[in-house]
Amino acid sequence: MINALSFDIEEYFHAEVFSGVVRREQWSGLESRVARTTELLLDVLDEATTAATFFVLGWVAERHGALVRRIAERGHEVACHGYGHQMITRLSRSEFTADLERAKGLIEDAAGVGVIGYRAPTFSVVRETLWSLEVLAEKGFQYDSSIFPILHDRYGIADAPRFAHRRTTQSGAELTEFPLSTVVRGRWRIPVAGGGYFRLLPYWVTRRAIRDINAREGQPAMVYLHPWELDADQPRLPMGRLSRFRHSVNTGRTESRLRRLLREFEFGPVRAVLGKVDLPLAGGVA
Repeated sequence: MINALSFDIEEYFHAEVFSGVVRREQWSGLESRVARTTELLLDVLDEATTAATFFVLGWVAERHGALVRRIAERGHEVACHGYGHQMITRLSRSEFTADLERAKGLIEDAAGVGVIGYRAPTFSVVRETLWSLEVLAEKGFQYDSSIFPILHDRYGIADAPRFAHRRTTQSGAELTEFPLSTVVRGRWRIPVAGGGYFRLLPYWVTRRAIRDINAREGQPAMVYLHPWELDADQPRLPMGRLSRFRHSVNTGRTESRLRRLLREFEFGPVRAVLGKVDLPLAGGVA
């Protein structure tokens, strides 16, 4: 079975953990590392002859257009991660629409291809912001991959469908949602196959989870990472002990774990995976 492989292309300082530490007007003065770490990802994928989806931040596309073009030219899907990495929970509908339009235009201009996929910064499509899916459909997006069907202190809709499904908007349009992967253990949904969970949990947990999702549940998994998660030498910005642990734990092991994952499972871009699965209708956006 082909699983979805995705990367959220942003700088290390765009992570939500730094939102109260680094002001947006300071971003341009910080060391940029996104190009070198994304190039590393591209090389790793070339060696594995694997294509993926790159959810690019508009802020990055504006400053590293050639990088975005190379992503597309090397056979990967380019999708949208918003412009300024602002959680939707902090935006009004009009602000979100403006952010989305700005990002989509910049990314499409840089990549030279149309963009149909979106992932919200910090998975901030939550119950209170489901209206954002209506906006995505209005702006021509065909799928979203922002909902984490778990209970979490920053994001998540605990009772949301766990696998890819279709939603109908109030205007009658359809939008596909491809949630982040979880496994069920007793009463709990356990997040797996991406980000800090991929770095923190032993590798065998990820491998077993993807095998269970594929074999027992007959569904593709959604794997996600950020380029800064392969960068153990990134600058250390001030933060609390728990935040530092979440952000940097095992970054020195991520590349080797990713290479192992690519050897053991088959992956492809989100749009290609969605074309191979049945998509049940799971209700409207509101």
